[in-house]
Amino acid sequence: MPLSTKHLLGIAELSPADIELILNTARSFREIFSRPIKKVPTLRGRTVINLFFEPSTRTRSSFEIAAKRLSADTINFNVSSSSVVKGESLIDTGKNLQSMNPDIIVVRHHAAGAPQLLAKHCRNCAIVNAGDGMHEHPTQALLDALTIQDHKGRFEGLKVAIIGDIAHSRVARSDCLLLVKMGAQVVVCAPQTLIPLDFASYGVSVTNDIDVALDGADVVIMLRTQRERQREVFYPSVKEYFAFYGLNKRRLAMAKKDAIVMHPGPINRGIEIDPEIADCRQSVILEQVQNGVATRMAILYLLLGGRQTPAEEIIA
Repeated sequence: MPLSTKHLLGIAELSPADIELILNTARSFREIFSRPIKKVPTLRGRTVINLFFEPSTRTRSSFEIAAKRLSADTINFNVSSSSVVKGESLIDTGKNLQSMNPDIIVVRHHAAGAPQLLAKHCRNCAIVNAGDGMHEHPTQALLDALTIQDHKGRFEGLKVAIIGDIAHSRVARSDCLLLVKMGAQVVVCAPQTLIPLDFASYGVSVTNDIDVALDGADVVIMLRTQRERQREVFYPSVKEYFAFYGLNKRRLAMAKKDAIVMHPGPINRGIEIDPEIADCRQSVILEQVQNGVATRMAILYLLLGGRQTPAEEIIA
């Protein structure tokens, strides 16, 4: 079966079957990475526009690589040299781009709800949310899920600790929505000032004690302290933040011996995570980056009408 939705705007609209479809399709595409020529003709003749209003390394690059490996034509929209600087609205920008007949517009925007607004006004192409304000980052959650499933083989019954700047993290929201939906036990941990009051409504446990969060955890997801989004002072100092909420060797030992350490990036070494832990045997951070390409390949493919097929058919 194809995806049940035309757009990918958030995790909430995806069913567990949709999520499994995306993850299984991503695994099929990963075989391409080991080929001498990492390209297939699957989306030849299709056009993908990357519309990024915020800086990005991993997300933008992986969407571009994903589209090119599927042989789609890729346009990277440069906001700083566009009519946006002259005052053009997001809706008008979207309508103008849609008039050029792209198949997918991938959008990252500083305002929550921007992808939903584009989807409302650009009905002739698919919209993919690559991060909107402090709302959601669904493709990051999907690649995180792929990484977890690769290592743990399941979601049901896993304890996943998400630690850091919960309040400003769209990754935290998407991860919580997906992992709870798939049966994991999720605990979020941060200083009280960095946990929204409504976060318990996501079906997760909430604590301010990192030792409680890490105790018996199968998966540890550390989050960046997003100082560029913080308009107030949420903790006394970076040094004190690391002392109470940084992941180091002693704290990691509280998790299960086979626990994996994840981070959506970019990493602030020595603030949320000790450099030794970021590069340790249990760290799967670079695997997340690689899985980001495969996951985004699967999303582009499925949104453009692809169906789940055996690997040899997809990559023939």
